Amino acid sequence: MVPPAAAVIPGARDVSFTTRDGLRLAAWYVPGRHDVTVLVMGGNAGNRLHRAPLARALAEHGLPVLLMDYRGYGGNPGSPTEEGLHLDALAARAFVGSPRVVYFGESLGGAVATRLALEHPPAGLVLRSPFTDLADAGQVNYPFLPVRALLRDRFPVVSDIGRVRAPVVVVYGSRDTIVPPHLSRAVAEAAGTTAVEITGAGHNDLAMLNGRELIDAVVELAGRGSR
Repeated sequence: MVPPAAAVIPGARDVSFTTRDGLRLAAWYVPGRHDVTVLVMGGNAGNRLHRAPLARALAEHGLPVLLMDYRGYGGNPGSPTEEGLHLDALAARAFVGSPRVVYFGESLGGAVATRLALEHPPAGLVLRSPFTDLADAGQVNYPFLPVRALLRDRFPVVSDIGRVRAPVVVVYGSRDTIVPPHLSRAVAEAAGTTAVEITGAGHNDLAMLNGRELIDAVVELAGRGSR
C-alpha cells in the first residue's frame, strides 16, 4: 500500500491523471518555489514511496517534483509494456503543464524519459544508471540466455539519446552490478555529454537516491533551464 503523500512528505499532494488509453494513474506532487519542475520516472522496482527521499532532497532546493508511477506500479491499474509506459509518461508530462521541466529517469525510467524527450523536449534530461537497451541490461543478469531474441520490449536508449534536443546529464555508480558502468558510459558518449560517476555506489545505494552528487547534478541542470 502507498500511504497518502502528505504523510510522507510535508506539503505533498496526492494527484492523478488519465492516459490516452483510459488508465487513471496515481502520483505524488511536491510543490516548490522554483519555475522548473522535476518529473521523476522510476526504475523497474518500487514505487513513489521509495523515491520520497529524492523528492525531499530536491524540494529542499525549491524544486517542484512529480513522482509518477507507471501502470501496474504503486497500486495503479494495468500491466506495464514499452508502449504503455510511454503513454504514462505522456500523461504525466501533460499534467505538469509547465514548459520548463527536467526529466529524471532512473534505470528503466531513463529509457522512458529519453523517448519522452524526443516528443516533448525538456529543459534538461537526467539519466540515472541508464542502460544502452533492455537486451544489453538483461544479458548481464542472464548471460546464458538469448535475451535479445526473447525480449518483446526494446527500450533503445543508446540509439535515441543522440536525437534528444536538450542538455543531458548521466549519473551512475562505479559499483553498479545491475546496470554495469560501461553501459551508462556508452549512453553518455552517445549523448555527447560527460558522465558523473559516484565512486563506490551500487545501483540501489542511498548515494544513488538522494546523495549530494546526484542532487547537485539535478539542481545544476534545473538552474540552466530556469528563466
